[in-house]
Amino acid sequence: MSANQDLRIQAYWTTFLGSLPDGTVSAHTAYQAWGFGDGSEMADSLGALVRNGTKTATASLVWAYEVEDEPLPKVGDFSIILDGQGEPLCIIQMTEIYICPFDEVDEEQAYLEGEGDRSLGFWREVHWEFFSRECEVLGHDPSQKMPVLCERFKLVYP
Repeated sequence: MSANQDLRIQAYWTTFLGSLPDGTVSAHTAYQAWGFGDGSEMADSLGALVRNGTKTATASLVWAYEVEDEPLPKVGDFSIILDGQGEPLCIIQMTEIYICPFDEVDEEQAYLEGEGDRSLGFWREVHWEFFSRECEVLGHDPSQKMPVLCERFKLVYP
């Protein structure tokens, strides 16, 4: 990320904080800034679904957090969602987080993710493809039992 992008992200966070009643969220509250998927097109399309309120959930591989030695998100965490060019689109807050095997992700999670026809069949097809690509990079073999981090969130800004 460039210094200019970092400044725009920080400014976006500051604007968000300024839109809230005093004391609602501390200026020292941590946040993450990230885009969905593995490319600018996916970041744009999925980010737009979040911003318009269709997408209120996401899923990722637990293995990615382990390999990158990153802590798992927690309920209450904030994230600035970035578009494919790394520009802020909106801010979300995590409301529910759980881990389950790939083959146990349910219809509700698939629907809340807001992609395609919102069916579990569509979810499994596109996520199998995506997670398989990610597994290759992470040095894992994809399996029906691979651990999936399911996150649900609410749009809090704008």
